[in-house]
Amino acid sequence: MTEGSSDGATSGGSYRAAVSRRSLLTGGAVAAGGVLVGGAATAADSSGAGLSSPGATLIASSVEPFHGPRQAGVGTEAQAHAAFVALTLRPGVGRVELGRMLRLLSDDAARLTQGRPALADTEPELGQLPARLTVTFGFGPGLYRAAGLEARRPTSVADLPSFPIDRLQPRWSGGDLLLQVCADDPITVAHTQRVMIKDSRPFATVRWVQQGFRRAAGAEPGRTQRNLFGQLDGTANPVGAPLDTAVWTPDGPDWLRDSTTLVLRRISMNLETWDLLGRPERELAVGRRLDTGAPLTGAAEHDAPDFKATGPEGLTVIPDFSHITRAHVTDDRLRILRRPYNYDGTPTAQGNADSGLIFASYQADIARQFVPIQQRLAQKDLLNEWTTPIGSAVFAIPPGCPPGGWIGQQLLG
Repeated sequence: MTEGSSDGATSGGSYRAAVSRRSLLTGGAVAAGGVLVGGAATAADSSGAGLSSPGATLIASSVEPFHGPRQAGVGTEAQAHAAFVALTLRPGVGRVELGRMLRLLSDDAARLTQGRPALADTEPELGQLPARLTVTFGFGPGLYRAAGLEARRPTSVADLPSFPIDRLQPRWSGGDLLLQVCADDPITVAHTQRVMIKDSRPFATVRWVQQGFRRAAGAEPGRTQRNLFGQLDGTANPVGAPLDTAVWTPDGPDWLRDSTTLVLRRISMNLETWDLLGRPERELAVGRRLDTGAPLTGAAEHDAPDFKATGPEGLTVIPDFSHITRAHVTDDRLRILRRPYNYDGTPTAQGNADSGLIFASYQADIARQFVPIQQRLAQKDLLNEWTTPIGSAVFAIPPGCPPGGWIGQQLLG
């Protein structure tokens, strides 16, 4: 129970919150979005446990914007914790019901990302430390079908081709609607995940949840993420102008402009057999030094690899089968933005790890950018000896929304 839950003086406020929440479900409170958010802020401050509490740190109180032309959580510096929640729409949910659900979930996200509890939040104290929380919405092919708007689905948001290395499991694949929840605090992620799932229940069921982590916030500022093989992961990410070129759709109708796409792959890592390799063999498989991330032909992480350089025996220093060789892209327009998270489940009774990578790839066009890279990796990447894709899903990441608006309004409104 929360403080004040038995206080008769709060009953009127609870009733008003319930009414406002009901208005969102019926579409009657869209224009009042800004006023409702202000009311929630007052309620949060009155609890005496607001962001000015002595224990609140800079990390815990940091805020990322929710409103804007583009959704946060893509170009945002990756947070330490993430939950990817895929939903399956209930039978009978169509365009009108989708609008109601997205109004409600957008309002939840707009409040929680700013450190304000959601309407009718049963644990409002858990919503007051945003810790750079972002909530990013993704639309799967099934959502467009349910809305009767398949003609508006980005053409590359479709089932991926079959890759010979895949061992995909239904429990980690597909989905009509994705909620990507990221923050620098695991309680913030858990609370936001619960609120969003509770409010989606009239419209959808949970298909799967994948939870991941990176280094703790502030542990290695400005450093590239490491996966559980010890490799730096994301060195070749586009930044600055190339990021805009590779990731965002610059023009088109309003439901497409400032959108992107997401491919989410769950990749199991066989740490036990990886442990049997010596350091030279690991570095040859990757094509980079494990300590610095430098290519085998360079001295620093961001040195350009020289794929033609040969050693004393006449062999290329960076093997043709290495991961960076197979994934290399020279055209900025064809790059992808990698935003991966590690996962680490319960070991088996024999002590073998259940570990791997939640590989999140963002790009303007899946067929033009992601698929060719994945095809090259599937053909010859030596890392395939120790990795297995066991889950796969694709989503459109629609444009953002202005204050008082909601995600998907350009598509459904």
